[in-house]
Amino acid sequence: MGPLSPTRTMRLWGPRSLGVALGVFMTIGFALQLWGGPFQRRLPGLQLRQSWASTPGPAVPSCLPRQRLVFLKTHKSGSSSVLSLLHRYGDRHGLRFALPARYQFGYPKLFQASRVKGYRPQGGGTQSPFHILCHHMRFNLKEVRSVEGVDRTGERWAHACSQDHQGRRPQAWRLPRHPLTQELGMGATKVLQVMPSDSFFFSIVRDPAALARSAFSYYKSTSSAFRKSPSLAAFLDNPRAFYQPGARGDHYARNLLWFDFGLPFPPEMRTKRGNPHPPRDPNPPQLPSGVGLRAHTLDPNALFHPVPTVADGHSQTSSSASLDLRSSSFIQWNLAWLDSVFDLVLVAEYFDESLVLLADALCWSLDDVVGFMHNAQAGGGQGGSAVGDGGLTAEDRQLSARARAWNNLDWALYVHFNRSLWARIKQYGQSRLDSAVAELRARREALAKHCLVGGEALDPKYITDRRFRPFQFGSGKVLGYVLQSGLSLQDQEECERLATPELQYKDKLDAKQFPPTVSVPLKTSRLPSP
Repeated sequence: MGPLSPTRTMRLWGPRSLGVALGVFMTIGFALQLWGGPFQRRLPGLQLRQSWASTPGPAVPSCLPRQRLVFLKTHKSGSSSVLSLLHRYGDRHGLRFALPARYQFGYPKLFQASRVKGYRPQGGGTQSPFHILCHHMRFNLKEVRSVEGVDRTGERWAHACSQDHQGRRPQAWRLPRHPLTQELGMGATKVLQVMPSDSFFFSIVRDPAALARSAFSYYKSTSSAFRKSPSLAAFLDNPRAFYQPGARGDHYARNLLWFDFGLPFPPEMRTKRGNPHPPRDPNPPQLPSGVGLRAHTLDPNALFHPVPTVADGHSQTSSSASLDLRSSSFIQWNLAWLDSVFDLVLVAEYFDESLVLLADALCWSLDDVVGFMHNAQAGGGQGGSAVGDGGLTAEDRQLSARARAWNNLDWALYVHFNRSLWARIKQYGQSRLDSAVAELRARREALAKHCLVGGEALDPKYITDRRFRPFQFGSGKVLGYVLQSGLSLQDQEECERLATPELQYKDKLDAKQFPPTVSVPLKTSRLPSP
């Protein structure tokens, strides 16, 4: 029997049979469309994970993600937003955090390893290694890093990662002796601290003018200098009428970044009694000519002359600060020491550019550094705009100049790391950076529209869920987030990670690492009556 012709097929099936078949196919298609609905609501920014390789490569990545991290969380510099990224990344990958007993590591005192919850010194029993150290502390290297190998001169050596990628440390790097680090004994071979020697160290800085505005609003009730002053302008007009070195909370009022980095202060900034800063080293080291391949020293003239920024071509003028040449050498040495310790320092005014460089340095994906701003004050913000006083009034420009002059150590530190950031950007490639930043911002915007009511941060009065209500402190309102309703379970989990404030997330990680032990009372059998 030969194949059926179209005419014969129509006679066999008939119009009624074809109609039934068509109805069946339409029903199946409609059912598949309904079942596929939930899968169409995946987070738009989390569907694809893009490698940060400069050129298309094989499926196997050319580098392994870094997961041993030390982040120095500086105050009022956008660091809460970076902390949110680390919380989310570590939580998703099951990493172990070095957590404080409460929310800070004894700040403003120098960091001590004994303040890490669950930490046991060498010989105190076995413990799982820590992956991430990131909560508020005053930096103290000797208590943070596990130091391996001490040469005869007492100078420390540590081994970094095997890759020499984007300006990272060479295979072995030399850490000069610092006034804050105790000299190790010549016979010592290993000093166990909190983090392993191959950890990636990074931090973030902010223009002291913007930082001063935020700090005055946030710490007015904490700092005696701010509390006595009616306004920031009045304080900066005559700061010594309000500021007393060593007074309670006054480290917030001057050179806060320098203080957070744990650096010593020059003699003219110390007090004879009640001094919170460490004493001067009786045998100060000589200014090194270079520290490994990563040393960048600050030209002393940069403290007294305009400093051009690579980003916008404007000049940042540093008001004449009370720094002599001896102080300038003192600053240079400390900046060189920081360069020998930190792999990368982000800049709040170029936050997204910094995140791209961070993802590249850590071999992370774009999704790993996409997040929302946290701990931002209403009408303020913590970075995101380039340094430059072009859009300010003459009065505001004068206020900025006074803030930078009063916080002269912070200004030197900021100029130094701003320059090193843009040197790194030049090495990375400007067009490549612009493309990555545009994609990062597009993904952040898509996530905000998908996850958040209004697609942005809201006044805390609208946040009724305590899990997402940020801690309120200072005179300004700290903004937070409200999640959309109707999210899928997977999207709900990821949106919660993005919106959870730092204190609540720390509590969540704490409960995960140290689950409460529930004691079950023993059942006692009733004695038979005599």
